[in-house]
Amino acid sequence: MEKNLFVGIDVSKDILDVGIIPTEEVKRFTNDDNGCRELVSWLGEFSPSLIVLESTGGLEMQAVGVLSSAGLPVVIVNPRQVRNFARALGKLAKTDTIDSLVIAKFSQAVQPKVRPLKDDQTLELKALVTRRKQLSDMLVAEQNRLKGSHHRVKKSIAATISWLKSQIEDTDRDISESISNNDIWRDKEEILTSVKGVGPVLSASLLCLLPELGTLCRKKISALVGVCPYNRDSGHYKGKRSISGGRADIRSVLYMATLSATRYNPIIKAFFERLKTAGKPPKVAIVACMRKTAGQP
Repeated sequence: MEKNLFVGIDVSKDILDVGIIPTEEVKRFTNDDNGCRELVSWLGEFSPSLIVLESTGGLEMQAVGVLSSAGLPVVIVNPRQVRNFARALGKLAKTDTIDSLVIAKFSQAVQPKVRPLKDDQTLELKALVTRRKQLSDMLVAEQNRLKGSHHRVKKSIAATISWLKSQIEDTDRDISESISNNDIWRDKEEILTSVKGVGPVLSASLLCLLPELGTLCRKKISALVGVCPYNRDSGHYKGKRSISGGRADIRSVLYMATLSATRYNPIIKAFFERLKTAGKPPKVAIVACMRKTAGQP
């Protein structure tokens, strides 16, 4: 059996396409309990060095959980990293089989670090926070529809708005209960909410979407969130710095909280005004405040 085998798994709703490098062997499994067990049994014969899957909106979590429980080295990566890698290889064609082998080659070339998976409590809190955002988005959409709707449907929209508000309240209670039942989260929440502008929504989002907070330096946390400006310099050309990558879900929550902080947090407000006075565009100043807010706790 050849050593140093690297596995890439292309995930869809119903199917797991698996590719192995350097043998270029491919196989297909169903994305369910039986398929995942068959996958573990098959990969167990190879003893792969690393297994990589793309983040696919949660569709990958069942396979990742089963693989991890079996003691196999598995890691989830950002799909954009794999797409950029594929373009660098000149792989323009796209099929599930090709994608699985490209992911396997990415696994071999980059060898991303295997990190501990989130426990059940963290996954539960993340599900609640995600659901709250979904409900909030639906509420905004219905409120916008109400303004210009025909009188015949206003009653229906108003009832939906009332139901959505009650669902958000119930979800907020569930989130608060989950945090209260976890000693570590409760202590962290007290620290986070002591900062003016950080409310329960942001603190809960930080706890489940940015668990590294408190273990990394502010520069690394900023890069992880995606509010770290990167240079765009080449030769004599000096380009504008811009942010890139990071975790969009936590960044969007942090953006709204920072808008509030620029009004009510005296430190962030003074910093924001100083940047504006220095001629910085408003968006640049806000991102700088986001970076400061993320690094404060």
